[in-house]
Amino acid sequence: MVTMKDVAQAAGVSVSTVSHIVNGTRHVSDELRARVIKVMEELDYHPNALARSLRMGETKTIGLIIPDSSNLFFAEIARAIEDAGYQHGYAVILCNSDGRSDKQQRYIRTLIDKQVDGVIFISNGEITADLNYLLDNNIRVVMVDREVPGIDVDTVLLDNELAGYQATRYLLELGHRCIACIGVPPNLIPIAQRVAGYHRAMKEAGLELPTDYCIYGDTRIESGERAINRLLHLVPRPSAVFVCNDMMAIGVMRGARLLGISVPEELSVVGFDDIALARAMCPALTTMAQPIGEMGRLATELLIRRIKGELHSPGRQRITLTARLVIRESASQCNSKD
Repeated sequence: MVTMKDVAQAAGVSVSTVSHIVNGTRHVSDELRARVIKVMEELDYHPNALARSLRMGETKTIGLIIPDSSNLFFAEIARAIEDAGYQHGYAVILCNSDGRSDKQQRYIRTLIDKQVDGVIFISNGEITADLNYLLDNNIRVVMVDREVPGIDVDTVLLDNELAGYQATRYLLELGHRCIACIGVPPNLIPIAQRVAGYHRAMKEAGLELPTDYCIYGDTRIESGERAINRLLHLVPRPSAVFVCNDMMAIGVMRGARLLGISVPEELSVVGFDDIALARAMCPALTTMAQPIGEMGRLATELLIRRIKGELHSPGRQRITLTARLVIRESASQCNSKD
């Protein structure tokens, strides 16, 4: 392996001169710089980027922790973050926690050992201790998709309650009254807020359905299929369902088809996220579109500004975005006589 000493000997200069040229820490003549660079190319010398970054106080790396890489929403936002990081000269280390606290904690320790410049955190479940551990090790953090009470970090969020309200209002405007909802356990705050929006819209419409019409899944396709199987056996049968993420909504459409229920003629479905697969479904999925690309870009740029010391105010930034309804083919006017 070629070293800086080998370059210095071949170029007839001191090791310190090579170091100054590599790190840009002192002016040298153009002739000398050209000679040393030519030798570096001939010897195929590559500077130790990590060692140089540590000397300069940064590694140009960002950690990204997500709860489920198989969920296309997280996959798409991870891509947006990686793209934004690359544009700014940062490499992104992706860590998939699978929603497990032990795996999440191990990844956090790994990222600290790698001396990343900052971490973008997208998680579910309880993470207060994990966030405090990062902050105690002077790692800058930006939270995406949720915030943790009592933890003062920058956040990029969506107004989930409003989006859940708008999705349900759309179904009400189509004439549906027996509208079910598929969420997840309330410890996952963003989706719990979407469910709260559903309940607000239903209450405003004077509709109080039994608790059986609002059930939980686990964000994955299979749980949507199981959930709709239960809902379609209720009496009266729901004519529409608001599903709090697109993955479960895709499972709902499959489950309905297996039961011989056509979408949207007999069951209208509205999802949430607008992942790429939503557009590819047949019928194409009507959904609340999160600004995934913008969320990823804003989170990355916010973190990089913190890393570079460009945000001098002591207060943390809190950016709230809004979703938009994308009308496709999976929801239609209610045909029920109820």
